[in-house]
Amino acid sequence: MRFRMIDRCRDAYSVRMMCHHLNVSPSGYYEWRGREPSERAVANRALLTRIKKLHADSDGVLGAPRICEELQYQGIPCGENRVARLMRINKLQGIPQKRRWKKKDSSQRPAGITNHLQRDFHADEQNTKWVTDITYIRTAEGWLYLCVVIDLHFGIVVGWSMSPRQTRDIVIQAVLMALWQRADRSPVILHSDRRCQFTSDEYQRFLTGHNLVSSMSAVGSCADNAACEGFFGMLKRERVNRRRYQTRTEARADVFDYIERFHNPRRRRRLEVNKQKDLSLTNLSEETGEIR
Repeated sequence: MRFRMIDRCRDAYSVRMMCHHLNVSPSGYYEWRGREPSERAVANRALLTRIKKLHADSDGVLGAPRICEELQYQGIPCGENRVARLMRINKLQGIPQKRRWKKKDSSQRPAGITNHLQRDFHADEQNTKWVTDITYIRTAEGWLYLCVVIDLHFGIVVGWSMSPRQTRDIVIQAVLMALWQRADRSPVILHSDRRCQFTSDEYQRFLTGHNLVSSMSAVGSCADNAACEGFFGMLKRERVNRRRYQTRTEARADVFDYIERFHNPRRRRRLEVNKQKDLSLTNLSEETGEIR
């Protein structure tokens, strides 16, 4: 460690002076400097190259946990602590998450509608629990509103729609996109907050006609729809807040890129990795005769 410190500062200070103050011999330093790099150092150098590429490809968004996840998906053995250490030494960092809740509209739930999720955002299968919400994106032309539908099975965005106005149509278009991707008409819980677009009679009839079970948050409780709020937080932290959109068209294109080329592929890779892990555990259980 002391030799590394001397090596980093050798252009600014005398080697002999630093050796004297750090209580090491100059001959020991020069011997250390002439050694071949260790296998670990070579491996770290190769790993750092991949880390820098992933960090640059994500536009500086990804931190150590998600970079480690991407590397493991690519078949590169590494630990999160090792990735974090290499990133810290090389002054690479992702964008930290900020937890901030906003108060929602307090419209009344339609008759017979309850909170079916009760903050249980886990889904064992696809197309069993969806969440939806609307957010806004600032452009030089004015606001652009985005509505998304997220499948709680690994958080993939299955439907989305954008419009200059916050109307029922933007919600219905997003849900329609999600419905087109559904394989059958099995009932799906669709959770939202209580803003007027979701409480309208037209929207509720639309859900009933497509075998969707309406679920709504409590008054002013953003945590009841935390999965959707979390996605909007990532979208704005990782993309929108780092841009200045001149037109709504520019914003649409960038949001599309984030959802379809960044967020959803990342979630699908995570889903694939988990399926492979489950398959490996199943095979192991069959070989050992144990019942999972």
